[in-house]
Amino acid sequence: MHDTHVDRFSVPVDTRAPTGATNAYVVGTEETLLVDPAARTDTLDTVVREKVADHVAVTHTHPDHVGAVADYAAEADATVWARCGYADRFAAATGVDPDRTFVPGDRVGPATVVDLPGHAPDGVGFETGNGVVCGDVAVAEGSVVVGAPDGDMRAYLTTLRRLHARDPPALFPGHGPRIDDPRATCARLIAHRLAREREVRTAIEDGAGDVDAVLSAAYEKDLAGVEDLARATVVAHVEKLARAGVVRWDDGTGRVAPR
Repeated sequence: MHDTHVDRFSVPVDTRAPTGATNAYVVGTEETLLVDPAARTDTLDTVVREKVADHVAVTHTHPDHVGAVADYAAEADATVWARCGYADRFAAATGVDPDRTFVPGDRVGPATVVDLPGHAPDGVGFETGNGVVCGDVAVAEGSVVVGAPDGDMRAYLTTLRRLHARDPPALFPGHGPRIDDPRATCARLIAHRLAREREVRTAIEDGAGDVDAVLSAAYEKDLAGVEDLARATVVAHVEKLARAGVVRWDDGTGRVAPR
């Protein structure tokens, strides 16, 4: 796979990420792909105007990744892409209907689509010879929220393992700096998630009977400001354990028990 230039632009946006910004990327030189234009900025306006984005796509359709898709697509007269099967979700999030859809393995301008579900059901990456624009699958520091109902913990761990095996030169994440050690980062994130899963399972085996009780037992740190995210993550872990037949889970009542 040939090297393809990847430029990162930090875009201030309303996001729960600690950075307070989402990374937009311009991939390619002669033919360009604009990924995750979360909002308009003067810098991104200039880049899009001078480089003329040929294609616009997103790694997933969470609100902090899509805010300027419609504007830049219209101004650049770009082809708008969405994941096949999620065109309606894309249109609802961005305010624009996609011109074309893709599946993993397809080429979108200078990049190849990689399947990266877990953080979001429609999650994808865009791979070049220089690495993968991976959205919210990985971060250089800290961890990624994988929260129910949108997040799927089993799919997320599978995605991390596949990225680890793929061993790209770099990861270009949705928030924070470029990741130059993808395998080590994926291994760290996998270990973090499995450790949290053990804490959730132990809490249930020790008698925590609902999600709130599991949350209190599994998280020792102060959750001020992020308790909703932590709770959604606990639910995603419980759902994974329930599918594996390890616990009983009633998502209607929030009750959970060991099998």
